[in-house]
Amino acid sequence: MIPRAIEEELHTLLAEYPVVTILGPRQAGKTTLARHALKDFQYCNLEVPELRDLASKDPKALLTRYSNRVIFDEIQRVPQLLSYIQAMVDERGGAGQFVLTGSHQLQLTEAITQSLAGRTAILHLLPFSISELEGGGISFERFEDYVFHGFLPRIYDQNQRPTRAYANYYQTYVERDVRQLINLKDVSLFEKFVKLLAGRAGQVLNYQSLSNDVGVDSNTIKSWLSILEASFVIFKLPPYFENLGKRVIKSPKYYFMDVGLLVYLLGIQEPDQISRDPLVGNIFENLIVIECLKARYNQGKTSNLYFFRDSNGNEVDIIAQDGRELTAIEIKSSSTFHSSLLKNLRKARNLTDKITHGYLVFNGESLELSDGNSLVNFREIGRVWGNR
Repeated sequence: MIPRAIEEELHTLLAEYPVVTILGPRQAGKTTLARHALKDFQYCNLEVPELRDLASKDPKALLTRYSNRVIFDEIQRVPQLLSYIQAMVDERGGAGQFVLTGSHQLQLTEAITQSLAGRTAILHLLPFSISELEGGGISFERFEDYVFHGFLPRIYDQNQRPTRAYANYYQTYVERDVRQLINLKDVSLFEKFVKLLAGRAGQVLNYQSLSNDVGVDSNTIKSWLSILEASFVIFKLPPYFENLGKRVIKSPKYYFMDVGLLVYLLGIQEPDQISRDPLVGNIFENLIVIECLKARYNQGKTSNLYFFRDSNGNEVDIIAQDGRELTAIEIKSSSTFHSSLLKNLRKARNLTDKITHGYLVFNGESLELSDGNSLVNFREIGRVWGNR
């Protein structure tokens, strides 16, 4: 098993809270993490019909069987169980009683807020990061190979072909989860929407334009985006506007939680096609944004990632906020450094003195510069950002 960077934070939180909830995409490795890290815990999979039926009809009987130090997998399948778990942890007191996993934020967030507020810590587990793969002895020379293979654990554990694996992943999980959350009458229309969204990854989203291209109204587009976000299929990067001017772009950008799914949806069949694809810069940017997100989540931090763009042409791919300090990250797929690549970072630092450091993440060699900026090879961004 490839070690997961988030495991240390999981053990720390279990010593502090009675319940720890692990959220993340399907097949990101939540169950494997929990069972590997907590071998002395019982395990209850609520995807199993018999257990789900018992949890729904007689939760007290289920909790008699699974009463303490239990992993409840896919807890969103029976959210009413949370009220009974609340009563148990309140009666007993003490930390480290239950670990819950879930794949749907919409269904779980409201239930957790109502039942487990103050009683659970929340972790977000995403698919493998580059540094986790390297820690498991897996590395590629080119970024094209990383994004083509993607980061789903099953691809590496079972040596699956990426294109086939992501085709199955899309059909088995993405479409299934969407059907559970909405009354999807036309699957082909939704698939058209997802593929058009892939073509807009890393771009400021124009809802009306996407609505026109798909052939549904903009409210439907926003609803579908919310569902994909809640199911951890996509990540919404909001704009940053505090103290950086008033004429800012206010629409978000969207990225795919696993860049391998993005590559599949773009119809790319082999790694060598990526460098020739007109969206190569967007694919590379998607990789880096999600690597930054993984680094923060693996430390138990919230996202606090934004982008900045205004009507005067000032823009930065990522603004990361820690307290009152900001870090600016510019992303370029180029393998050759030119000083012009730092233009956006320098402009951003002139707008505010809160930016304490700037990174240019690209395909070349890492180097510390004398002006407070750093050149970072894409393989290093997780470790660099994770240590801040």
